[in-house]
Amino acid sequence: MKITDHIKNAKGKTLFSFEIIPPVKGHQIQQLYDNIDPLMDFKPPFIDVTTSREEYVYIDRDGLLDKKLTRMRPGTVGICASIKHKYNVDTVPHVLCGGFTREETEYLLVDCHYLGIDNIMALRGDAMKDEKYFQPTKGGHAYAVDLVKQVHELNCGNYLHDTVETDNCADFCIGVAGYPEKHLEAPSLKSDLKRLKEKVDAGADYVVTQMFFDNKKYFQFVEEAKKMGINIPIIPGIKPIAVKRHLQLLPQVFRIDLPQDLIDAVDDCASNKEVRQVGIEWAIQQSKELKAAGVPVLHYYSMGKSDNIKAIAEEIF
Repeated sequence: MKITDHIKNAKGKTLFSFEIIPPVKGHQIQQLYDNIDPLMDFKPPFIDVTTSREEYVYIDRDGLLDKKLTRMRPGTVGICASIKHKYNVDTVPHVLCGGFTREETEYLLVDCHYLGIDNIMALRGDAMKDEKYFQPTKGGHAYAVDLVKQVHELNCGNYLHDTVETDNCADFCIGVAGYPEKHLEAPSLKSDLKRLKEKVDAGADYVVTQMFFDNKKYFQFVEEAKKMGINIPIIPGIKPIAVKRHLQLLPQVFRIDLPQDLIDAVDDCASNKEVRQVGIEWAIQQSKELKAAGVPVLHYYSMGKSDNIKAIAEEIF
């Protein structure tokens, strides 16, 4: 079922969802299941599965270093299919511009269609670790809006090299990212909202926001988005702080602001166990306010760990 249909069927009730990352290659999927199991009590209508960029590794060949491309966390579509089958829940694979040609993207989308996956999250993706700025893959898309256009065209039966006349065309529900504090590369929030509007005009059906820790930022973002004519669901993304280094890491990586009250509370913690509890309590208060405001879904960035997300959900759902 499409995410937008789940939201419509909820009739104003706030839904619960979460996001996971595939295990590193060579690891078993059971550890992932062990972290999903406790969260199924809260009846998530969908689960997102991230896709990782390729990266370079160096292999020692008789004293000479051989530079090779690899993916440390492969298998997003396979994991989506496995979770869908095991838990009877919709899954949302993240589809990236970076690291994929248009043809590879089409193959991935065809596989999703075969597997009965109805939703995809269309993202540009980050720069590779050794790149300062994002560089599009040769033969791939430079911007998420172009990826959205490709998915929309495939929904209409228009493939890259031919048109398929069938009653069983793909009909993907397309999610895109939104940034309450603007994308780190955007010169302003207004210009970033213009890019979001372009994705909506190209066929995006819903938005999931980057993490934020001040609900005012989300409410202002939604208000400004509506002024721009963006009238699709905007789902807030929430990540509980878990370790002290998040105070430096999250603002540096995601270019977001942390409220001073949260910073002070974390600074006062003597251990990461205490920090984790602060993160849970902060996310609970965020979630309660957002739910009271009638957000369609509360979407949690679990990063494959469930104990803190479960503690939050127990207080909210």
